[in-house]
Amino acid sequence: MDNPVQPRATAPGPRRRDRHGRGMRGPVAPPQVPLAASRAEVFADLVQDSVERLERRWPQLADIDFVVLEVPRLDHKDGWHDEAVPLGGTIAARDGRPARVVVYRRPVEIRTKGRDERAALVHEVVVEQVAELLGLTPETVDPRYGED
Repeated sequence: MDNPVQPRATAPGPRRRDRHGRGMRGPVAPPQVPLAASRAEVFADLVQDSVERLERRWPQLADIDFVVLEVPRLDHKDGWHDEAVPLGGTIAARDGRPARVVVYRRPVEIRTKGRDERAALVHEVVVEQVAELLGLTPETVDPRYGED
């Protein structure tokens, strides 16, 4: 009587090919490049770039917190409910907390079409808010203000 040959039980090894017979795909992007930076992260980077540009001229900005919020609060006592939605705002230093500059992401994104336009508007908003906090004109804070 013949004994049928039993197939050897082997542990599955690493796949060399996908189910279509092609080689396995490599990484989509190099490891140093973020695969999916969210819109909020990209926007925060634009604000940070703007702040870094201004800090070279105004080192006291290191004492100010720069914050990105999605949208301004709908608070009728703020007085802007009948006007255009603000793109930014300031909060004065108090109770040991540093002053803050706030940039509202969604209103800025709605008013811009591309990254360059968005970066320019973010910089304008940051310059205007810093000028307000420092009691200066925007042109004093950044001599190139309004040139775009």
